[in-house]
Amino acid sequence: MDRKFWLLRGLRFLLFAASFVTAAAFLTQYLWNWLVPELFNGPTIGLAQTFGLLLLSRILFGGFGGGRRAGWARQRRAWQQRMVGRMEHLTPDEREKFRQQMQQRCSMGWMRRPEPAADANAQQPA
Repeated sequence: MDRKFWLLRGLRFLLFAASFVTAAAFLTQYLWNWLVPELFNGPTIGLAQTFGLLLLSRILFGGFGGGRRAGWARQRRAWQQRMVGRMEHLTPDEREKFRQQMQQRCSMGWMRRPEPAADANAQQPA
C-alpha cells in the first residue's frame, strides 16, 4: 500500500491511544479526588500527578508486557505437547471415546455442531 495510507493509519492509532490514555487519566483523577480526600483525608491531585500515578502503578503492578505473553504462549505449547504425548499411547477407539467425552463435558449445547446422520444416504430415494 502507499505511504500516505500507512502514515494516516499510524496517526489515527496515535490519536486513539492518546485519547484513551487521557480518558483513563481523567477518570483516575476524578475517582481519586472523589474518594481519597473524604476517606483518608488525602490531597487532591492534578492531571500531571494522575499521569505519574498511572505510570507508577503500571511499573509496579503491570510491567510493560512482552514477558507475560511469551510465558503464556510457552505454557500453551507445553500443554499441547503433553496432550499429544498422552494421545499417542491411545488406540483409535480410545481416542474417539476420549474425544466424545471431552465434547460432552466441555462444549455448550447451543453451540454444538449438528451431528451428521449416519444413515442419511439410505433414507434418500434413488
